Amino acid sequence: MKSWSRILPVVAGAIAGGAIALVVATGSSSTKTVTTTVVQPQKATSSIPTSLGGRGLSVNQIYTQASPGVVDILVTDQTSTPFGGSQQSQGEGAGVVYDDKGDILTDQHVVAGATSVTVRFKNHKSVRAKVLGTDPSTDVAVIRVNVPASELHPIALADSSAAQVGDPVIAIGSPFSLPQTTTTGVVSAVGRSIQAPNKFTIPGAIQTDAAINPGNSGGPLLDASGRVLGLVDQINTNTGTSSGVGFAVPSNTAARVANGIIGGHPIKHAYVGVSLDPTSSGGARVSTQPDGQGNAPVRSGSPAASAGIQPGDLITAINGKAITSTDDFITTVDGYSSGDTITITVNRGGQTKTFKLTLGSRPTTSTNGG
Repeated sequence: MKSWSRILPVVAGAIAGGAIALVVATGSSSTKTVTTTVVQPQKATSSIPTSLGGRGLSVNQIYTQASPGVVDILVTDQTSTPFGGSQQSQGEGAGVVYDDKGDILTDQHVVAGATSVTVRFKNHKSVRAKVLGTDPSTDVAVIRVNVPASELHPIALADSSAAQVGDPVIAIGSPFSLPQTTTTGVVSAVGRSIQAPNKFTIPGAIQTDAAINPGNSGGPLLDASGRVLGLVDQINTNTGTSSGVGFAVPSNTAARVANGIIGGHPIKHAYVGVSLDPTSSGGARVSTQPDGQGNAPVRSGSPAASAGIQPGDLITAINGKAITSTDDFITTVDGYSSGDTITITVNRGGQTKTFKLTLGSRPTTSTNGG
């Protein structure tokens, strides 16, 4: 069976607009790998250090401590054929043991559409898993296995908001069906925005130059103390393999979503209902043109439309907090819950106006809206 990568388009730093993702062949392996890739015309710039420079634990110490809590995830799903039939395909990713109840964190796109999920531990023990819940808006999923607590090795999560550029990190995953592969690098940037499987924006992503390849999806990006800083999610590449530009969903986001799923609470995200200009400065400007699918920049029936927000408005504050960019708007709105009432301040034609609106819940998919 021909190997391929499950490709999701990424919108870097914006709700509206975005790059076009292309399918890239990943070799002749018999498995379908599921790390998200985005084709970008850029040269490889990764630099892989052999140690963490004396900061925290050594790479070997981190691997020894954390690797029992990193699992290989094998997925089977059904894909449609051109003539209305279906065929099975296999995928592979990684995951992180979250607790001693058998809950494992991974990426939503790793298990999306799965008809069966198998987890393989470092000691080569394989068990079936069930998908407990997923959130396509953050690309986070929780799967559960039924094994004794003594066989589980949860990995502590770091506070991802404390990550700083230059901090050493290591990734452990299953690139090209090679479980427990370990690579090292640094935090290249923080506060990145990447696109979720349902086309909404995931704010606060951590960028790294640690080598990440198809099959790393869902595995941990670990800090110098061996804690999970994020879940490996996407790479930018012009070859289909690592070019030193990778992204992880921040651990704070993963933990918030996972706790909701495990607790049986529906995962809802705040929704305003606007498309924004990704290049705006001094605030977040509502687009003036329909998006590529012909959707209005202010969605009909959305909280924004009901409040009176118009195309071209420059959003400068939410509840008195200054909004300086599109990314700032995304991050701020993500901090609220559906049903919260907020005050949005805009600049319209040189005049300052304020609007109160009650945040809605995100629809299933976004057409470059938020």
